[in-house]
Amino acid sequence: MHDSRPKNYLIDMDGVLVRGNVPIPGADRFLARLVERGAKFLILTNNSLYTPADLQLRLQRIGLNVPDGHIYTSALATAQFLHAQRPGGTAYVIGEAGLTTALHEIGYLLTDHAPEYVVLGETTAYSFERITTAVRLILNGARFIATNRDVTGPTATGIVPATGAVAALISAATGVKPYFIGKPNPLMMRSALNTIDAHSEESVMVGDRMDTDIVAGTESGMETILVLTGVTRREEVNRFPYRPTRIVASVAEIEV
Repeated sequence: MHDSRPKNYLIDMDGVLVRGNVPIPGADRFLARLVERGAKFLILTNNSLYTPADLQLRLQRIGLNVPDGHIYTSALATAQFLHAQRPGGTAYVIGEAGLTTALHEIGYLLTDHAPEYVVLGETTAYSFERITTAVRLILNGARFIATNRDVTGPTATGIVPATGAVAALISAATGVKPYFIGKPNPLMMRSALNTIDAHSEESVMVGDRMDTDIVAGTESGMETILVLTGVTRREEVNRFPYRPTRIVASVAEIEV
């Protein structure tokens, strides 16, 4: 028997619902069960390239139907953080539509003239010129924020350097380390929970990475479920000083 009220779910996307552009078997039924049960849930991604609407369409095209308002990115978490810290501020952004749209929506102005922040996210075309501009602005006192600390990301053709790798380059040139917003920073989890008006003790983090998803869920006081469809193998779990609440083969096994 289920409790009358289902738990709230924060669900990592890559390695949990999809692998590249292929849905993980059973992911469609898992999402349908969440909707059917009226569970509050958000699909999380550290990738700041795309807007939630872009991601919703990408998922829909491969048969994963996600209702509006159920996708949360590190770009949204970054925008919420900046809005809380300094409403209506200015930023120099290295990133794509996912990040620039999120910042515009909270009323930030994007400029390369004495911005309060340099904000770094994923982009498919890092330019040496833009990185140089970022370095000079940080040396002139702009605060350095990065959407996530992932150093590589998966693509259909193989690994690509991600935000954390470019952040390291800028840090090496400036001596300034960025503040990283996305997982494993519990800030992203708290922002996501606030977005769906959920409390951590009634919520579950579902992820495939011990070092981002599971640690962030644990530090946020959530129940955690590790799925084995992504980067972590069962025998690797014991290497970590913290453990998931449960380990399952895939989301197909999760009862909502």
